[in-house]
Amino acid sequence: MLASAASAFAAVSADQAARLDQDLTPLGAERAGNAAGTIPGWTGGITQPPAGYAPGRHHPDPYAADQPLYVITAANLAQYRDQLTAGSIALLQAYADYKLPVHATHRSASAPARVYEGTKVNAAHATLVRDGAGVEGAIGGIPFPIPQTGQEVMWNHLLRFRGVIAERRIAQAAPTRNGTYTLVDFDEEFLFNYYREGMTPEKLGNTVFYFKQEVKGPPRLAGSILLVRETLDQLKEPRNAWVYNPGQRRVRRAPNIAYDNPGTASDGMRTSDQLDMFNGALDRYTWEIVGKREMIVPYNSYKLHSDTVKYADILKPLHINQDLTRYELHRVWVVEAKLKPGTSHIYPRRTFYIDEDSWQVLAVDQYDSRGQLWRVSEAHCINYYEVPTFWSTLEVHTDLLAGRYLAFGLTNEGPMYDFTIKRTVADYNNPENLRREGVR
Repeated sequence: MLASAASAFAAVSADQAARLDQDLTPLGAERAGNAAGTIPGWTGGITQPPAGYAPGRHHPDPYAADQPLYVITAANLAQYRDQLTAGSIALLQAYADYKLPVHATHRSASAPARVYEGTKVNAAHATLVRDGAGVEGAIGGIPFPIPQTGQEVMWNHLLRFRGVIAERRIAQAAPTRNGTYTLVDFDEEFLFNYYREGMTPEKLGNTVFYFKQEVKGPPRLAGSILLVRETLDQLKEPRNAWVYNPGQRRVRRAPNIAYDNPGTASDGMRTSDQLDMFNGALDRYTWEIVGKREMIVPYNSYKLHSDTVKYADILKPLHINQDLTRYELHRVWVVEAKLKPGTSHIYPRRTFYIDEDSWQVLAVDQYDSRGQLWRVSEAHCINYYEVPTFWSTLEVHTDLLAGRYLAFGLTNEGPMYDFTIKRTVADYNNPENLRREGVR
């Protein structure tokens, strides 16, 4: 599966690229189902929303009639162990009431036609540069739909399609062991420069996307605003970040918004590079493709997304309410990240499980300096029909040693993502604008 060192950074051949939208899907997954029939063939994903859906609403569950095929608990864990992540196994063993409701597999991921077209062009032109620190020759699609290295798989996650622009109002909670929590509310905006209409690699320069995050509550944290200009090659030009501090009424550079610095208001339960399951530079790790495996992973998590569910229904002591989760059998790329000598990170080793259909990281196992599994992350995803894009609706980061977890991305009691807001690059290019937007 792995390419030789000489060809590791080269685009694939024309013959290989021609497989896209043939025996491979337009984004590079295996189009066929598995031999056992437990994973179906990909037939385009969800291309039309369910009847009655309108943009602006929470997304109804197209699979609401499904019942679990089986439920995995500690009692029957051995029967399914080979299809489970190390994190799932650890959670089943740690909590007596933990369960995985496993449903029929639906390959619901889809993207617009122009993303498929861009991906096919990228397959024959995209290359890694600077020892994998950057990408050249890619725009408007997955850069490496037929990956040869672990770095290429991770770049596919970093540059996957999530719409062109989005605004979301989300909540975060880090319950204590007894289940008490304080909600942290965020307003976030994304402008994915890489997917703007008419963009070319030359026009793109080194800016992949813009991200703005404002803390709206609780009052003691409200008013803080983070602005990020994400760079394509972070060794050539590190991520640019600024923070507005409402107490000081100052905007300052924030070079530490990266790697293993604590995530915003996360109570130390998440690092900066765990937002969106993984973000930022790849330079501190070696990345190895372990293989592609059929695994039981969170998928089509419409119950967790529903506006008929309250935050209190989800947020329980020790772990989220697993009755609201949904797991399916999917093929995932397994990538092992190991810390390079001479670098530092609180996670010396991480194992990533990346969906073949969307390139979304679905789960991560994170190990401590003793080599023991420390934190387990899961992305519970849905198809946002109006775009369409397959993206997380809730991230859960569980600390096995502390007996706590962080739930990030809650939207059940708030408005839905808005993929139609009007912004330009100029709106994000002046950090001093943050002062005018800030509140005390």
